[in-house]
Amino acid sequence: MASKRLTMADVAKAAGVSTALVSIVFRDAPGASESTRNHVKEKAAELGYIPDRRAQKLRQNRSGLIGVAFEMHQAFHGDIVEHLYPTARKHGFDLHLSAITPTRTEKDAVNALIRERCEAVILLGSRMSPSDLETIAQQLPVQVIARGSGTPKVSSVHVDDAVGAHLALNHLIELGHEHIIYIDGGDAPGTQERSEVFKAHIDSFAGTTRIVPGGSSEAAGAQAISEILDSGTDATAILAFNDRVALGVLDILWQRGIHVPEEISVVGYDNSSLASLNHIGLTTIAQDSEAIAAKAIDVTISQINNHTETSAVLTPTLITRRTTGPRPQKAI
Repeated sequence: MASKRLTMADVAKAAGVSTALVSIVFRDAPGASESTRNHVKEKAAELGYIPDRRAQKLRQNRSGLIGVAFEMHQAFHGDIVEHLYPTARKHGFDLHLSAITPTRTEKDAVNALIRERCEAVILLGSRMSPSDLETIAQQLPVQVIARGSGTPKVSSVHVDDAVGAHLALNHLIELGHEHIIYIDGGDAPGTQERSEVFKAHIDSFAGTTRIVPGGSSEAAGAQAISEILDSGTDATAILAFNDRVALGVLDILWQRGIHVPEEISVVGYDNSSLASLNHIGLTTIAQDSEAIAAKAIDVTISQINNHTETSAVLTPTLITRRTTGPRPQKAI
C-alpha cells in the first residue's frame, strides 16, 4: 500500500509550530525568524517532506514550468536540455519536456506543453514556419534555439553559422585541401541558412568544391558519402551538416577501408557529446550548448516577466581532433 504523502501539517506537528508558520517558511514570506526557519526546515528534512512547488505556483496562477520541445534522436538536443535545467532552477523554474518523434509532430509536442500550462516554450531546432511561430507567440513567450526563427516577433538563440563556415573551411584550406565537399542538411531545420553561408565562403575559395544533398542523421551521411565515392568524385575533405551526418560518413569510410585523416578529412558541426568519444575524435564546429542554454533561459525568463528581449547570436569555435589532417597526395 502506498505511503501517505507528507503535508505541511505533518511538518508543523513535528516542529511544534502552526501550519501557517510552516507555509510562511516554505514560501520564503516574511513573518518567521531565521532560527525558526532553520528549525522547520530541519524537521521537514528529517521527515522527508518535499514542498509541492507546483501547487504553490498554481495558487498564484502560475505553473513555474518552462516547456521544451526537442527531437529525441538529436544528441545535440540532449546536450542542450541537460544544461537548461540548472539555469532554470536558479530562476525558480522547472522544465517540462515534450518529445518530437516520427509519430509525434512538433505541433503535437507544443500543444501538450500549452495544455500543461507552461509559462513559456523553448523549441530546439524548430521546423515550424514563421507564421506558426507567431501564432504560438500570441499565446505565450516562445524561444527558438539552434536556428533563427525567421520572424522578428519570435526571438532565438543560435550561433553565427557564417563564422562556423569560415572556421571549418579555413581549417581545411590551411591543411592544404583543394577538393572539399559539403553535405547539407536536406530538409532539417537551419539547412538553408547554413548552406547559404557555406556557399558564400566556398565561392571565394580557389579550389574545387561541391554542395551535395544530405540530411541530419547518420543514415543521410552514409548515403551521401556512398554516392560520392561511387560517382568517382574527387574529394580530399568532407564538411558535414552536423556531427550525426559526419558519423555516418565515417562509418562508410571505415567500412570501405578508407583511412581518416590520411586519405580524407571529415569535419562535423555541433560538438555533440558523441564527437569527443576517443574512438571517434571528430573535428567539429562547436556550438556551446551550455552557453546557448543559459542565454535561452535568461531570455525566456525576461519574456515571462514582460520584458522585451532580442535574439542572441553566439560565436562558435573550432575543435580540432583526429579526423582532419594534411591534404593527401591523391583525392579519393
